[in-house]
Amino acid sequence: MVDVEILVVGGGPAGLSAAKAAASLGATVVVCERDEMPGGQLVKQTHKFFGSEKQCAGERGIHIGQKLLADVRADKNITLLTDAAAIGMYEDGVVGLLHHSMFVKYRPKRLIIATGASEKFLAFNGNDLPGIYGAGAVQTLMNVAGVKPAERVLMVGSGNIGLIVSYQLKQAGVEVAAVIEAAPKIGGYLVHASKIRRAGIPILTGWTICEAYGDGQVEGARICRLDEKWQPIPSTVRDVKCDVICLAVGLSPLTELCWQAECEMKFVRELSGHVPVTDRNLETTHKGIYASGDVSGIEEASSAMVEGKLAGYAAAESLGYGSDRAAALKEKARSELDELRAGPMGAKIRQGIETMESKGGKVHVNLDRYSC
Repeated sequence: MVDVEILVVGGGPAGLSAAKAAASLGATVVVCERDEMPGGQLVKQTHKFFGSEKQCAGERGIHIGQKLLADVRADKNITLLTDAAAIGMYEDGVVGLLHHSMFVKYRPKRLIIATGASEKFLAFNGNDLPGIYGAGAVQTLMNVAGVKPAERVLMVGSGNIGLIVSYQLKQAGVEVAAVIEAAPKIGGYLVHASKIRRAGIPILTGWTICEAYGDGQVEGARICRLDEKWQPIPSTVRDVKCDVICLAVGLSPLTELCWQAECEMKFVRELSGHVPVTDRNLETTHKGIYASGDVSGIEEASSAMVEGKLAGYAAAESLGYGSDRAAALKEKARSELDELRAGPMGAKIRQGIETMESKGGKVHVNLDRYSC
């Protein structure tokens, strides 16, 4: 049994930021990351971030991840475990880790859950054929493993992930037949859509995939237009030749540890599924357990990093660290979240927060900021 002050589960942008914040106030922290390379989604994000300088605007995701990792590794108050998967949260507060194939038990005084999210799938005929990937998997193949994943790709979904990965596929020498989107307009930033349109990649809104076909692997897909009731229009079916179909249809929070800890959970569509109820410090209804990043609602990596800081400061403060500085640091983090969630692109997350509040959950941002 290993007793620790703060255990952070997940070494992505939220988890690394949480560890750095808590350690800066004097707490000792253990971070467990199931992969060999910490950084989460940042390790494959070659595009530059938007926002303000506070959220690393103008820097590429891979460089942000490298800086976070370097800061964590240089901090004597932080122990970073890789190849360490959290496999269970038990009634006595013990967290079981599978670390280098050995089972180890950790008993933290505070737990920060920053487990991120998993890719959603899509139901259609032939969706079990080899050659159908999530966009994140394709991005990992290209930008981490250095593998060219296909010759010709059909991208399904026009959120930021779908648009960014389409552009990166083009950069890797892969032809992108089209980006199709069931909604009547694109879901990602216009700047990303403009880049791929300039590269000659068509974006078809109001279209969906009907089926994939091929002899033992994907050889093509049939797509069609949707009517105003989201029903397929048979007369519009088109055949698209491709060897890979890439699905960029959203993410689901990885909340297994939250359920095991019996945190109160709410289903909020705008946050992409069941998420834990948290207070202004991101503490769940299970005292001493905090949730930050995509596990508490799908957002950009910038928001995950700020939520990580907020949870880290709060967890350390609850143990008696940084009593003279923690309140100001937490308020600064909340202000940054307000800024990130302002404007048209933050409307969905703001609606999710309001929905959570209407269901009896507590919120951790200033909703008054967004009222007209």
